[in-house]
Amino acid sequence: MERTVVLYPGLGVGHLVPMVELAKVFLRHGLAVTVAAVKPPLDSPDFSAAVARFAECNPAINFHVLPPPPPPPLPAPVGSGSDGKSASPIIGMLGFLNAMNAPLRDFLCSLPSVDALIVDMFCTDALDVASELRLPVYVFYTSAASDLAVFLHLTSMRDSINTSFGELGDSMIHIPGCPPFKASELPSDILSDNEASRLILLMFRRHPESRGILVNTFESLETPALRALEDGLCVPGRATPPVYSIGPIVSGGGGSDKDHDCLRWLDAQPDNSVVFLAFGSLGRFGKKQLEEIAIGLQKSEQRFLWVVRSPRTDEKNVFEPLAEPDLDALLPAGFMEATRGRGLVVKLWAPQVEVLRHRATGAFVTHCGWNSTLEGITAGLPLLCWPLYAEQRLNKVFVVEEIKLGVEMRGYDEEVVVAEEVEAKVRWVMESEGGQALRQRAAAVKDAAAEAIKEGGSSHAAFVKFLEDLQLQVSRGMISA
Repeated sequence: MERTVVLYPGLGVGHLVPMVELAKVFLRHGLAVTVAAVKPPLDSPDFSAAVARFAECNPAINFHVLPPPPPPPLPAPVGSGSDGKSASPIIGMLGFLNAMNAPLRDFLCSLPSVDALIVDMFCTDALDVASELRLPVYVFYTSAASDLAVFLHLTSMRDSINTSFGELGDSMIHIPGCPPFKASELPSDILSDNEASRLILLMFRRHPESRGILVNTFESLETPALRALEDGLCVPGRATPPVYSIGPIVSGGGGSDKDHDCLRWLDAQPDNSVVFLAFGSLGRFGKKQLEEIAIGLQKSEQRFLWVVRSPRTDEKNVFEPLAEPDLDALLPAGFMEATRGRGLVVKLWAPQVEVLRHRATGAFVTHCGWNSTLEGITAGLPLLCWPLYAEQRLNKVFVVEEIKLGVEMRGYDEEVVVAEEVEAKVRWVMESEGGQALRQRAAAVKDAAAEAIKEGGSSHAAFVKFLEDLQLQVSRGMISA
């Protein structure tokens, strides 16, 4: 009988995308795959459109959108704190995912057979469902192995310090397998000694309860972190499950995206001449920052392709639907005319993979989300790092200090990155000897990434080993739902 796995992504398109790409890997190895997607608690046209697009492009993958969870026993809405006040979005998200255990359990029980459940890094409460149904369960960690090493270690480190991480300020933190970083580079929700921090650390404390952790990276990219994880150095006093580096798992692009207007514009540009600026599915800037970027790009005199979104109106609603930006109102007067011909502003969205792999693209200004980072790496581009939220500041440290594929946009942790910094870094990466050296290193790492996923490569071998271990788990007595 054909083996069947169910993949359970977290909230948001940014977590759905790598899970769909993982589903394709399972298909290539002969397994049947179902993606049990979670619809955000607030209406999100982006999510619905993404699921429909993925289902149309991947008919061999079964997609199922889980029904909403039963209403909470108390009238407080998702995202409210115990005092009735608005809480951190991460609290609402984790609470919502916990409530999704019931619909997930019902769905798994409705299937004729399931051999394993693969859960997103944020969905560790689903380990309880897998235990109840006696299903082998694995975590798919969609960010860097270095991030995983940090967060696993923080759960024990927090028990040994007498203060919050935020109180450490710019003190350096040393984690096995990772370059030193400032405590202030940690995600904001971890810095305080509050409910959000406790929930996040509890989530990572549960990762070792799984049968193994699949990480979207490759061995030569993050060798020190992967060795530290393998040696059990990141989870002191506890057993670390097997860690399988199976990446880079990135979108192959294609489909209807190849007809986007911005690609035709790129066709008319010289090779390696365009700086691409895009900041992920949740990245948005206020009017002041947009103006500074525009002025910097104009003064740099470099070609650019820039994805612009409207500023967020509700900072607590990370899944706020996108409204089409009014470029005349948001950007400086005369900017569009002054940069006509050498610059293109795209509203809301661009086919990022296709843009990054286009011969005309020469550099990538990125928020350092791991999906985007890997897409830039596999395209062989130097990265200008502008982290915004979550683990992106840590990713910036790893990209700049460890794997040396980028430089930071200074001022990202202040009110705005000023136009002079945008101008200087864009000029540097496109015109200087240092930028050229970075581009050569990026090209070499691109080749290493391609080798890793080929048959016989390190990531291909790791996935085969994972499947062998999974089969062993099943044969030892774990039963299907």
